Amino acid sequence: MSHIVPGRSCAACSLCCILPDIDALAKPANTVCRHCAPGVGCLVYADRPQLCADFHCRWITDVSMAPAWEPTLAHMMVYAQGPQITVLVDPAQPDAYMQAPYWEDLQQWAADIDASGGFVIVFVGDTAIKVEPELRKR
Repeated sequence: MSHIVPGRSCAACSLCCILPDIDALAKPANTVCRHCAPGVGCLVYADRPQLCADFHCRWITDVSMAPAWEPTLAHMMVYAQGPQITVLVDPAQPDAYMQAPYWEDLQQWAADIDASGGFVIVFVGDTAIKVEPELRKR
């Protein structure tokens, strides 16, 4: 179970109900889940599938995530899955990940996780972009 960072909440964010595909609900990526009222939340919250109950984005669980990464501000949602950091970008804001401070943070995350065999993948619609660590001048 992941721990929620004190002071953080989903509030009016519904990106986890919109951006990912959710096979258990036959929900394709970038579509609103049939159980979601955007800006309000899950309409079947008490009876939602376990995979939904278990999910928290990285901003909710990682104290090191800067306030700029709050999903409704960033227009993207970040989560970890095994050795991969996955970033799902709101298709209405396809360039969000390239803006400061996001691109710099993504490159730093890629550098940090590269040594352990991990990687950072950004999804914008059907396009997947592997973020390469920035080569630092010494």
